[in-house]
Amino acid sequence: MALSDSGDDTEAHRSIDLNEKRGGWITLPFILVTLLGMSITSFGWGMNLIVFLIEEFNIKNIAAAQISNIVNGVVNMLPIVAAILADSYFGNVPVIAVSAFVSLTGISLLTLITSLDYLIPRPCETGSVLCQSPSKPQLGILYAALALVIVGSAGTRFTLASAGADQYKKPKEQGTFFNWFFVALYTGAITGTIAIVYTQDNISWKLGFGLCAVANLISFIVFVAGKRFYKHDKPLGSPYTSLVRVLVAATLKRKAVVSSRGEDYHHYGLGTKVKTSSAMPSKSFRFLNRAALKTDEDLTSNTWRLCSVQEVEDFKAVLRLLPLWAAVMFLSTPVAVQMSMTVLQALVVDRELGPHFKVSAGSLQVIVLLSGCVFIMLNNWTIYPMYQKLIRKPLTPLKQVGIGHVFTILSMAVSAIVEAKRLKTVDNGHPMSVLWLVPALVLVGIGEAFHFPANIAVFYGEFPESLRNTATSLTSVVIGISFYLSTALIDVIQRTTGWLPDDINHGRVDNVYWVLVIGGVLNFGYFLVCSWLYKYRNLKENDQQQDLKDGTT
Repeated sequence: MALSDSGDDTEAHRSIDLNEKRGGWITLPFILVTLLGMSITSFGWGMNLIVFLIEEFNIKNIAAAQISNIVNGVVNMLPIVAAILADSYFGNVPVIAVSAFVSLTGISLLTLITSLDYLIPRPCETGSVLCQSPSKPQLGILYAALALVIVGSAGTRFTLASAGADQYKKPKEQGTFFNWFFVALYTGAITGTIAIVYTQDNISWKLGFGLCAVANLISFIVFVAGKRFYKHDKPLGSPYTSLVRVLVAATLKRKAVVSSRGEDYHHYGLGTKVKTSSAMPSKSFRFLNRAALKTDEDLTSNTWRLCSVQEVEDFKAVLRLLPLWAAVMFLSTPVAVQMSMTVLQALVVDRELGPHFKVSAGSLQVIVLLSGCVFIMLNNWTIYPMYQKLIRKPLTPLKQVGIGHVFTILSMAVSAIVEAKRLKTVDNGHPMSVLWLVPALVLVGIGEAFHFPANIAVFYGEFPESLRNTATSLTSVVIGISFYLSTALIDVIQRTTGWLPDDINHGRVDNVYWVLVIGGVLNFGYFLVCSWLYKYRNLKENDQQQDLKDGTT
């Protein structure tokens, strides 16, 4: 029996040693190529979904828009489910591999739908308003395909962020990876939005979806091929149970007196004899310290009455980050409103650039992606190193987020000024050029280049290690929530003012932008208070410093 135990220990140590040798920069090409292909796929089918539903399935405009809204919301909310599965049960590598395969199945089914005439209704007759509605089997297959690509996209997009960051030990290296992550994400989004959408509109839907399927297949093959290089962190059960246990234990012992002696607290993790922490619980949220306080009524087998100090501190870490998460949500909501208003503006300005080219109103979002991609690279290679040389300190993630807030507010103000100028041109018969809308979109992209990678770095670095996938998925959840909040905000403005009529030439969209500016300033003030009060838990300043001669950056 002893020999058996010794053999198990040897095998465990061997597995740990092997895992320690894995990871590092060798995994970067595999992660980035996977992300690039999956981004091309998801943006390729998602950006033109409304047009696909109208043209190929004869679905009415409003219904198609509602379906697209639901799809966009679900795509951005589901990553939290993938994160829970990865953190609690399977690990991120299996979740990504399975999700990429599910996405491949869905996009292949969409390609098949556009290849077989009996899977789509007959086209509307020219000059006729009567169109054949899709049958129930046709809709069933369509919705099945959409469900598969939604699940596949949600399971890979931000889980890839935590999987990639897990390959590095230093916060500085993780921050560099997040910059590369967003470059790949934006590059894939730009490619999908321009090349794939152009193919769908001008050549065929079959070829457009087929190209997405090829990109998805390459992503799946590349990710699986790099499996032997990845560092695998196996989950030790649901970390969410631990969080709930802390709250339950603290509530059950709410009448106990908090002690100032370290020996009165439990310092061992669940099911282990290894100390998880030798420090006293922190003074913040002192009510929760009772969860780790040892009392006469506690039984070692009752894990719902006694938690370790580390588990209590992990719960506190999540609570401390919630105010910052709220600030991100109220930053993203005005941006979502701005994107919707920009499309409406684009529809009533002169979009012709030369005699043979007219800008698509929906493609203006590419400007945000392009400027964001460019400034992420400039930040990583030029701006941040120059700042560190001049100030002798690195630009911390929360400072980067603050800069992003400022650029976002500036973009709203520029949009307001441009719209006021556009309204003056309505009556003179000389519509404003679409190029006037570009500066505000560039500012949005610059703002995203500062705050998106930095927010992910903060959440990933400061969340408990067992919740790393959840941390990176929070950015996607914010986008999903802000998508619905922006719709609600527009509805409130329509109901309470006359600023947003069907014809915005008779409205005051500039006033909407000024409201967003005021909201942005208030949210920025709230963020400054939160960031000033927040104390880094893991992202120490000296961990972010790096020799400027380091070639990895």
